Amino acid sequence: RSDLVRSRGRSGPSMAVPPRPLNPNVPSGSAASRLRALLNEPGILTMPCCFDALSARLIERAGFDITFMSGFSTSAAKLGLPDTGYISYGEMLDAGRDICSAVTIPVLADGDTGYGNAMNVKRTVKGYAATGFAAVMIEDQVAPKRCGHTKGKDVVGRAEAIQRVRAACDARDEGADILILARTDARTVLGMEEALERIRLFEECGADIIFLEAPESIEEMKMHCDAAPNTPKLANMLEGGKTPVLPPAELEAMGYKIAAYPLTLLSRAVAAMNEALADLKAGREVQGLLTFPELRDVVGFDDYYREEERYKQPEAGAKAEAEEADDEAEVEADPPPVSDWTEQFHDKSGSKFWFNPKTGESSWKMPEELRD
Repeated sequence: RSDLVRSRGRSGPSMAVPPRPLNPNVPSGSAASRLRALLNEPGILTMPCCFDALSARLIERAGFDITFMSGFSTSAAKLGLPDTGYISYGEMLDAGRDICSAVTIPVLADGDTGYGNAMNVKRTVKGYAATGFAAVMIEDQVAPKRCGHTKGKDVVGRAEAIQRVRAACDARDEGADILILARTDARTVLGMEEALERIRLFEECGADIIFLEAPESIEEMKMHCDAAPNTPKLANMLEGGKTPVLPPAELEAMGYKIAAYPLTLLSRAVAAMNEALADLKAGREVQGLLTFPELRDVVGFDDYYREEERYKQPEAGAKAEAEEADDEAEVEADPPPVSDWTEQFHDKSGSKFWFNPKTGESSWKMPEELRD
């Protein structure tokens, strides 16, 4: 084992500290440091997974401490395509920037296989850290990877799997301020014994969180927790998947630290949209909608209006001061000079003309000085 793993370490500069979070349960600091603090606190973390900025904001508004940018859901929402390796590194970063900028809670993210060899894995880790993610998940599937609860997936050999996790941990230790979530899909392909061995090796590599995908019984879930006693474990609660869906309290008693719900919000959103579309198609009024004020509040109009007022008042005051200064300037200005021209009428024709008695001049046109 010693030739595959490297001792755990922590070094390198941290990234800039983001604004203090809105959620009082989330400690201050960088996204990674806040996630570390949450992992060290007692209790299990319930983690609904997001797929865009709006779903992430809803998760934070509901009071959850963390979220995860699901590869399945993001591929569906951004591309309208299945989680079978279509979505790219760049597209995941684009989605991640929107999500991380929309919330203050730590956001974990799906880094798939690392998008290539060990050097690509390190680039992926650094890129995800720069985007603002708190953790990146690196897995041992063969590329192109796919959802762990669907058919056709395969995994790389043990040595390559360990190399990926080691490269990810090296990128972290070299300065990328991010946690490493190491995942194995070996249970379905190679059996539970190989999966447990990979979990143990991932822990020795220095992974911050360990994830066994698709255990098929409660007993296998317990074996997962026993295999990595010193590292937080993630349970994937996919409704309709291969793993038993258990209450968070039961998962915590088993040894899990994070209960992830990867497709709950996407599934519910699709169901709601289908119901609304069916009503519209049939000419029925759509039920269960938010009021327009509620929807405006969710997307941030009320916050915008409050912020707008902060900057409107100083501008109004400056305008009033400028108008007052103009009025004072008009009062202090010299009065216009009195003209010597007088308006006259011709004796015979009655036509109007102008005459200047001082100079003796006359003009049928209004003198220039009278036109102002």
